[in-house]
Amino acid sequence: MTQARRGPRERMVFSAAQLIRRNGVTATGMREVAAHADAPRGSLQHYFPGGKEQLVNEAVEWAGRYAGKRVARFLAGLERPTPSGLFAAMAAQWTDEYTADGFTAGCPVAAATVDCATGDSTREAAAAAFATWRAPVAEALTGMGVPADRADSLATLMISTLEGAILMARAERDVRPLTTAVRELGPLLDAAVRP
Repeated sequence: MTQARRGPRERMVFSAAQLIRRNGVTATGMREVAAHADAPRGSLQHYFPGGKEQLVNEAVEWAGRYAGKRVARFLAGLERPTPSGLFAAMAAQWTDEYTADGFTAGCPVAAATVDCATGDSTREAAAAAFATWRAPVAEALTGMGVPADRADSLATLMISTLEGAILMARAERDVRPLTTAVRELGPLLDAAVRP
């Protein structure tokens, strides 16, 4: 669905996620979100009576759902799904973005976690977003032959490695941390598959 076809509430949540991934929570203002979403400013209070905190939490939750849904798309793009192939596809999304558009944006969930680590509701929203993302990764790993008792741990490892590589790539203005993570983590992931 294109941004124009979404309703104002959905556009504001999407816009908040996009602005947070570029600027962080602190530098993302409610007026800026409304302008980015092409929504009337008055609609912010209507749709988000809890204010900026509610909007940030919903943007973080949206980002977790988006990342979780991308797992199926990554798998569909693999001729022969492997754990290393899935991780490489997850990292390629960022490598491609950084190569095409520069290093201006990161993960909105990570940004919200850093900016709002002491706020319980945003911390809880970020934890839920990571869980929403981790579950389909773990399910995919199990489907590839990784024992169920290791799938969640490896999914956690994949996501945390990816998030760290994203941060380092942005700081260094270089995709090398992403390509290094793929090269080094891939064999470990594939070794977890039961013969």
